[in-house]
This record gives sequence, structure tokens and C-alpha cells, in this order.
Amino acid sequence: MNDFVYSYPVKVYFGTDAAKKAMSQELGKYGKNVMLAYGGGSVKKSGVYDAVTAMLREAGKEIVDFPGIMPNPTYAKVQEGARLAKEKNIDLILAVGGGSVIDCCKIISAQAKTEQDIWEMEFEEHVYPTEFVPMGAVVTASGTGAEMNNGAVITNEEKKIKTGVLGAFASFAALDPEYTVSLPARQVISGAFDTLSHCMETYFGSPRTANVSDEINEAIMRNVIRNLRLVAEDLQDMEARRELMWDSAMAENGILKIGKVTDFQAHQIEHQLGAYTDCNHGCGLAVIHPALYRHIYTGAVERFAHFAEAVWSVSGEGKSREETALAGIQALADFIKEIGLPTNFKELGIEAEEEMLRVVAGSSNIQAGCCKKLTADEIFEILMECR
Repeated sequence: MNDFVYSYPVKVYFGTDAAKKAMSQELGKYGKNVMLAYGGGSVKKSGVYDAVTAMLREAGKEIVDFPGIMPNPTYAKVQEGARLAKEKNIDLILAVGGGSVIDCCKIISAQAKTEQDIWEMEFEEHVYPTEFVPMGAVVTASGTGAEMNNGAVITNEEKKIKTGVLGAFASFAALDPEYTVSLPARQVISGAFDTLSHCMETYFGSPRTANVSDEINEAIMRNVIRNLRLVAEDLQDMEARRELMWDSAMAENGILKIGKVTDFQAHQIEHQLGAYTDCNHGCGLAVIHPALYRHIYTGAVERFAHFAEAVWSVSGEGKSREETALAGIQALADFIKEIGLPTNFKELGIEAEEEMLRVVAGSSNIQAGCCKKLTADEIFEILMECR
């Protein structure tokens, strides 16, 4: 395990009435002007919006609505929110939604406190924000774990780049599984697969030898797999949903990453695919992961073989370590099909033309933590295999 410094700033309220408990304890710390940020209106249909606004009004807050945050939040939407936050002298940004809403608010929080352009600041000057409008999160769609960190995935449509941008940590987060019950099955399942992806992307980073972070990770992955199967069979299994919601948080609260250099190569490829197709994030990852792993497993045969045994219960008896590793990757591919996620771009519903895939491959970030350093040509081969 590598050396590390660990600090955790987000206060988590988990379970029944988590939002009510969070509001009663946290709202008094901030001024009266609250920006209530949300997505396309599902929070109003589900009743979550009414419940949260009632809590805010009871606390004497002035509410400034900021609706319309899209599934893959754009940099233009960030700038719109930052302008509104400045204009209305916002004291607290409250993100009510899933990862997209929360991610957008992290960068709004930073952009509202500076006149510099955050994109230029981070990617050209390599300077990161240090001042933020305080924010909190009420999670209505789990899987991304966005409420647990300060990284945000933002699409710059002008530059055709979808990538990670650093912003604010939420001061507090409310995780109530009841707030997720109105989500469609595909969103629940793809979100939970994103959790599994986060775990795998951390697990296959370096070091790739036995360590406490990875052994905790193995337990989380087994829990995700077990509860994803339960939810795929019964969308109303609330105990399974509770488990998956905490799995999502555990995957992104830093615990699994302690002492690790993470991989996240599948995410980098999917982000650029999303920049050109606006596809569902979890579904895109489901298509890419098996193909990617078949290309890179030779760089960490023992780690992939151990993954097969410890996570998928693959028996290594009578198999070489390479055969065991490949059996684990096949178990992952079979699981993706079992839970009803797409296994290729055609099932994902995107036109994967060769020219577009070449551009995606050429613009994908190459991750140092990956067990095999890929080239743009290899990424293109992987994408072609996903068709």
C-alpha cells in the first residue's frame, strides 16, 4: 500500500427521513438564500420537491429555483447556475437529484466565487478553486457516489470534451432510499453498475498486490452484485436498495482508494463516447468494460485471476492463471447480460460509425494507473469490438 493522507469532509445522513434530519441539523448554519437545483422535473412528480421546499420554508429560507440540469451536465449549464448564484447572493446551493445534478452544483459552487473561467483555470493554468458557495445534496438517484467527493464530470459541448472538473465538496448529504423509488428500472440498474465500475476501476489500479483497501473493495463488489440481482428481480426490494445506496457512497468516499493509484480507463473512454453520443453513463460502461478488460488483463494476470476467484467465485482448479482471469471477465460479461444492461453499442442505441469511434479514441485520456498503457489505436480497437 502506498503512503497516504486521508480526510473526509462530507457529513452523511443515511436512511429513513434522512433529508428531514439533515435539514433540521444543517440549515441553521447558512444564510437565507438557497438555490434549489434539480433536473428535468422528476423530483416534482415524485413529491421530493414539495417535501424539500416545505423543509426550507419551515427553516425561513428564500428559495431560488434552478431547474433543468441535464443527465450529462454541460459547461454552459454550470455558467448559467453560477450567474444566478451571484445575482441572487446565494448562501447555500442544495442539489436535489442524482450524480448529474450534484456534479453540476459542485462546479457552480466554485464558479460563483471567482471571475476566472473555471475550465481555463483548471485545464490551462492548472490552478484549482479554493473558495466555494456552500452546498448540500439530497440524493434521489444513487450509483455515482457524486455526493461523496469534489470531482464532477462536465461536458464542454463547444470543445467536445466530457471530463472531470474539480469543485466543491458537499458539506452534508442526505441518502434516503425512499427518494429513489420512482426511478425507472434501467436508471436504477445502470446506476448500480456505475458503482461496480467505480470499485473495479479502483481495484485494478496500483498497487495490484493484496492490501486492506482492495479486500474491503472485494466485499463491496460482492455486495453490489448480490443486491443488483435482487433489484433486477424486484425493483421494490427496499433492503437491496439501501445496500446499493451505501455501496455507491463507499465506492466514492475515498476508503477504497486509500494507498492506491486508481485506473478509471473505462470511465475515460466512456466519457468521450458520451461527449459524442450523450449515451447513458452506466450503460456505456457496461458495454466497454468486458472489451477493455480482455485487452488489458495480460498486464495484471494475477490480479484479474484473483478478481475472478474473490468476487465471482470462479474456481481456479484445473485452470491456468490466465484462464482463470478470462473466466472472471466472462463472468462480468454474463452478469451484465443477466441484469439487462446492453452488451454492445447497437443494444445501447447509438450509431457507432467508424469515423466517430476513431475521434473518440483519439480524444480519450490515457490513464497512468491502468495495468496496460493503451494507445489511441488500441482504444479504437476496443471500441470497434463494442459495436
